[in-house]
Amino acid sequence: MIGLIKSSFYNETDTKKKLADFILNCNKFSMGNECATFEKAFAKKQQRKYAVFVNSGSSANLILIQSLINLKILKKGGTVGVSALTWATNVMPLTQLGLHPYILDCSLDTLNLSPEILMKNISQLNGLFLTNTLGFSDDIDAIRKICDDKNIVFIEDNCESLGSKTSGRLLGNFGVASTFSTFVGHHLSTIEGGVVCTDDPDLYDMLLMVRSHGWLRNLTEDRKKITRQRYNVPEDTFYDKYTFYEPAYNVRPTEVTSYIGNIQIGYWDEIVERREQNWKEVSQVIDNNPDLHNISTSKMDKISNFAIPVITKSKDLFMKYKQVFENNEIEIRPIIAGNIALQPFLREYLAGQPDCPTAQYVHENGFYFGNNPELTSDEIDLFKKILTYE
Repeated sequence: MIGLIKSSFYNETDTKKKLADFILNCNKFSMGNECATFEKAFAKKQQRKYAVFVNSGSSANLILIQSLINLKILKKGGTVGVSALTWATNVMPLTQLGLHPYILDCSLDTLNLSPEILMKNISQLNGLFLTNTLGFSDDIDAIRKICDDKNIVFIEDNCESLGSKTSGRLLGNFGVASTFSTFVGHHLSTIEGGVVCTDDPDLYDMLLMVRSHGWLRNLTEDRKKITRQRYNVPEDTFYDKYTFYEPAYNVRPTEVTSYIGNIQIGYWDEIVERREQNWKEVSQVIDNNPDLHNISTSKMDKISNFAIPVITKSKDLFMKYKQVFENNEIEIRPIIAGNIALQPFLREYLAGQPDCPTAQYVHENGFYFGNNPELTSDEIDLFKKILTYE
């Protein structure tokens, strides 16, 4: 079986040995210095000012939405556009926290939201939570400008696109903030984990608070004083550590997952380069196969995708290619979760919203297979052979 992933970590044997030594010698396993080191390194690689590490990518989404509500950047009752091709826990925090999700269709050329689709629905929106699907993007710089002009809060889910770049900028750096997953199946594994990145110091402080109970302990001394003044709370040496300022959670990572992150981040560039090379080889065959839809990447500077999509031009062709992949023991899955509007948890929230015909087409005619940095040349050749038109 050629799975979506090959191992729990890149360079797994060495990572496991280092992790075993760390555990044997570590005196503190709850969040501490390893976490702070990983956050600084991740922010630097992502070219953002701040990064906040949490226990999952889903938690990253949750604390970002909660933080924006706490800061009144988003207001309960507001409507937030979400990509039709996305994951359930990108949408769930919106419904859980009193916001209304509005499902936005994708372009078949890019599998992503386009500026044209956004403009058709712009009057409905207070915010936009855009998923950068499978390492690709449409004209996200134009989307950013539309959001700026219309005063729409723009955030990105970049869980599948670490290292991808367009318009000279890494995906995840167009909105006010972005979320990442470090789950074992994603680009950079910490087993379980997620990251929120931003350049906004007030949002950064709120993210730190929302990650840990709503208290101030993880803020700098200067920012603690500013926050106490903002909330009109006097400093008290006895109660200060147990004052809770905003609705929050406990979604902290551990030193173990942070330590793994500090090892794996050293492989960031190699992981991205290998994923890009895999995509280049396989996509040439897809582009020459009239059974399949091509993905337009003319606006992309670098493509570091989580998986490689196969979008067929009919249901019969879908069944044909699905069978061939399965017969060759290659793991395949729907494109993320398919059309998110079909998921049962969302049905009661979507009354009166338009259909998403392109996402539905992808749902019915598409699947993806893994692109990981440990694929062998023989495995790449097998993918190319299967996808070659006959």
